[in-house]
Amino acid sequence: MAGGSVGSYNGGKAEYEGKVTVFVVLACIVAASGGLLFGYDIGITGGVTAMDDFLVKFFPRVYERKHSGNLKESHYCKYDDQGLQLFTSSLYLAGLVASIFASFTTRLLGRKASMLIAGLAFLAGSVFNAAATNLAMLIIGRMLLGAGVGFANQSVPLYLSEMAPARLRGGLNIMFQLATTIGILAANIINYGTDKLHSWGWRLSLGLAAVPAVLLTLGGLYCPETPNSLIERGKTEQGRHILAKIRGTEDVNVEYDDIVEASEIAQRVQHPFRNLLQKRNRPQLVMAISIPFFQQVTGINAIMFYAPVLFNSIGFGQKASLYSAVITGVVNVVATLVSLGVVDKWGRRVMFLWGGTQMLLCQVIIGIILAFKFGGTNELSKGEAMAIVILVCIYVAAFAWSWGPLGWLVPSEIFPIETRSAGMAITVSVNLLFTFVIAQAFLTILCHFEYGIFLFFAGWVVIMTVFIALFLPETKGVPIEEMIYVWRRHWFWKLIMPSDDLPSFEEKPTIVQ
Repeated sequence: MAGGSVGSYNGGKAEYEGKVTVFVVLACIVAASGGLLFGYDIGITGGVTAMDDFLVKFFPRVYERKHSGNLKESHYCKYDDQGLQLFTSSLYLAGLVASIFASFTTRLLGRKASMLIAGLAFLAGSVFNAAATNLAMLIIGRMLLGAGVGFANQSVPLYLSEMAPARLRGGLNIMFQLATTIGILAANIINYGTDKLHSWGWRLSLGLAAVPAVLLTLGGLYCPETPNSLIERGKTEQGRHILAKIRGTEDVNVEYDDIVEASEIAQRVQHPFRNLLQKRNRPQLVMAISIPFFQQVTGINAIMFYAPVLFNSIGFGQKASLYSAVITGVVNVVATLVSLGVVDKWGRRVMFLWGGTQMLLCQVIIGIILAFKFGGTNELSKGEAMAIVILVCIYVAAFAWSWGPLGWLVPSEIFPIETRSAGMAITVSVNLLFTFVIAQAFLTILCHFEYGIFLFFAGWVVIMTVFIALFLPETKGVPIEEMIYVWRRHWFWKLIMPSDDLPSFEEKPTIVQ
């Protein structure tokens, strides 16, 4: 398998040489399997927490409320329980802490080492959860899973961005998000099946998380380290050898020299987190915080975590709730495939903006339907329930081809090598922090806001879409070691960044759009 030249620049420098080799594609597929870890966990918890056998064993009060038939209690409040939410959210709190440690591991030991740690931690967590006999074991297992997620989410997007040719970096990086959506879909399908295995089906659902963990661990053993990481750690000859191998040519001088130059700068940086505060890194730092924050306040994980619970809360039966979650999982995968095909053609900004608009419309319409047709204890008709499912699917599709993959792609490609691991750690930490907040608070907010929860998230979608329109430059096709010049051309960020630490623009190549 081979493609054409992957160079994306002309003018001041020769193009990067190379082809899309089987070697780089296979390495990226293995690395992207880390997304399976994240996706499987996102999808599995909502179904498990809706299973009666699981609730009877660990959350009997929720089970009683679910089946009480109390007409005085709102449908929206069936699952409002802090312990139940902690089962879901504890993973992300642990992932938040783990991502900080993963930053140092990724920089000092390499991207591959962090991926292997992720696989092993997730494997241990799946064993604890499958064997759990009390809530404490469940939480310990979830925290081990969180450690795996923290290491995987910090290292895998970096690995993909550094292995991929510049022209195809968007599509190959989105393989991480595609694997995430496949993990969610697989979890929803498994939940639909295991719900019929009374008394122990939930154990099988939680235990099967070991499958993606084994895939990442075994696959990671055969993945090469990225050239960028090898060169950054002083293994220049080995780095050049890997670079030539993954590009399918020995003529890699231009790309190799750029990586070496960036690595030499990185070696002079003793404190990458402190370096992030410098003015020349200000735009990247703002994006590393803002993009993952906005990604969470779209409300997507509230739906992905609690899809069966949400559908059950608004009047669906148990089987219908799980089946509807499977449908949204299928839509999620298909829409992510669309993103993979167009991200390097349309660019990041267009997809962010169109995706935000599509999500906004769906959330507003869902909120209006629920406000007038599902107030308090009223039931939805079959037609209204079907309309809700369709709108949720359109909303999920919008996220899956825009903010879902781009929320990981853009932060992974905008940092210079000296702050790349630290920058990605910030991105993952912010993402996991607000994932924890949403997971811990959603069922309580749903109980109190009712239909207004969708309007709440819609308001955030408006803010984030305006933010992207004003402050994010286009980054498609730009080699990651040349990304600094994109910020220096932006109408706003050029006013922030210092002008005395880089060559003039005339000395650098221009971007071919």
